Parts: sequence; C-alpha cells; structure tokens
Amino acid sequence: MVASDIQNFSEGRTKARAYFCYLFSKNIPNRLPSLSADMIMPRLLKIKDDLGTCEGVYLLDYKGVQVSPTFTNKGQTDDDIGRIRADRAYYYRAVREGRCTITDPYPSLISGDLCVTASQPIYDENGDLKYIACLDMSLDEVLKISQQNSTDIFFSKLFKYSYAAFSFALIAVAMLLFFKGIANFVVHEITPFHFKIKDVFEATILLTLALAIFDLAKTLIEEEILGRVKEHNPSGPHKTMVRFLGSIIIALSIEALMLVFKFAITDPAQLVYSMYIIGAVSMLLIGLALYIRFTKIKETHL
Repeated sequence: MVASDIQNFSEGRTKARAYFCYLFSKNIPNRLPSLSADMIMPRLLKIKDDLGTCEGVYLLDYKGVQVSPTFTNKGQTDDDIGRIRADRAYYYRAVREGRCTITDPYPSLISGDLCVTASQPIYDENGDLKYIACLDMSLDEVLKISQQNSTDIFFSKLFKYSYAAFSFALIAVAMLLFFKGIANFVVHEITPFHFKIKDVFEATILLTLALAIFDLAKTLIEEEILGRVKEHNPSGPHKTMVRFLGSIIIALSIEALMLVFKFAITDPAQLVYSMYIIGAVSMLLIGLALYIRFTKIKETHL
C-alpha cells in the first residue's frame, strides 16, 4: 500500500459511494412498516455474496449498538453483538447525513489491512431511524470499483510516461549546467587567492539554474510519477511553481548584481539596463507573493 492508493481513493470516492448506494437501495428495504433485523439481514448477506470480496457485513440499531453478528468470509462472529459503535464514522456520518456514506480508509479489525466501510441508514414509514446497515471492503477492492475507464487509464499512463521522459531530460540538462559551472572553477582558475568577480558570478548563475531545473524535475517525479500525496501549504500543491520561480528570481538577481558591478566600472551609462532587470525581478517577487497569498486563501476556504 502506497500513498498513491490513498490519493486514488480520494479521486474515485464519489464513484465508489455511488456504487454502494446503488447496492443498498436495490437490496435493502427502506421506509417500510414493521422493519426488523430479520427482514434486513438476508438482503445484506445477499449483497455480501454478490460482491464476493466483501470482508464483512453487520447491522446497527438507531443508537449505534450492533444487533447482528459480523458475517465474514470465514463465518459469523457472535461476540460483536451488543458492541457500541456510536463513535465510529460509519455510524455518526450516516446518521448526520441521512444517506449512504463511506468512510476514509482505516485498519480493519477483521483482516488488519486497510478497509473502507459503507453504511446505509434505514428508516421506517414515519421517517424515524431504525437501523444502520454496514459493509466492510478492503481498500484494494474499492479502488477496483472506482477505477477509471480504459480511455482514462490509457491517457493516465501516457501522461505519466511523458512526465518521466521530460523529468529525466530536465535532470540531464541540470547535470550539464552543473558540470559547466564546476568547470568554470578550473577554466578561470577560481581559487581563494585568485579569482574575478565576473567568473564567480557566472559560475553561481549556472549552478543556481542547475539547482532550479533539478528541483523542478524532482517535483515532477514525486508528484506526477510516484504519486506522493501533496502537502497542504502554499508550497505544497503549487510547489513546482513556487520553488522554480524562486530559483529563477535568485539567478536573475545575481545577474543584475553582476551587471551593476560591471557597468559601474566599464560603462556607467549602461547601468539603466541592469535596473531593468532589477525591476523585472521586483515584479516577479510581487507576482509570486500574490500567487502564494491567494492560493493560501483558497486552500483555507476548502
């Protein structure tokens, strides 16, 4: 189990819930007079048998107390009868929302693996809550249910391989810039006792650009290929933009500083061009600050 499975579950959660809602509405009687556990359990067991991969099913009353055994693929567990489940998400979410719900993945008490519980509130003819039907299924099986169609899968793989190709190409470019920057120390004989400011700046710019491109490739590999869960902070979902632009701003600032020193010595009339670069860097900083600010506000309201 990897973090990408959790992410895939989050993306396909709506489809999975719709599937379980269909199963419950098709098989479980609801809003009928004289509802009883004996009427509901055979229907719930039918869902379990039809699925084949279900870990277990059980029934709770309106207070969250389990009123049926837990039926698993290995048989039934009568010890669970009378256990209070009112503090479980599959109970209070179904009661609060008044509809079929599915929980977030959690360790199963039956198998020990990650599982998801689908729960359906059952009402009598007067609209009073009587029972909560619960169905446990492993996360792997839920992911199969919510899996994208063949076209989506094809393009998903195509994009992943394309990102991989671009990422490794960017890493190759970053390595070339890195070796070129290191070579400047040898070519220009940059040592603590013998160096020129211009040569040092040029080497620094090359190394900074190499770092920016390498960082971009690293982010693409982590997010688009490995599918690691993105962080919820201004540099999380948008860290590709933030970190890359930050490195470019540093490189441009170094270039502007180098031009200021160069023109101040050789041709003061050309200092205006270095000021243009400084102005562009300032605009990039302002734009980046606004970008972080508004994306942070947007995430706060989600």
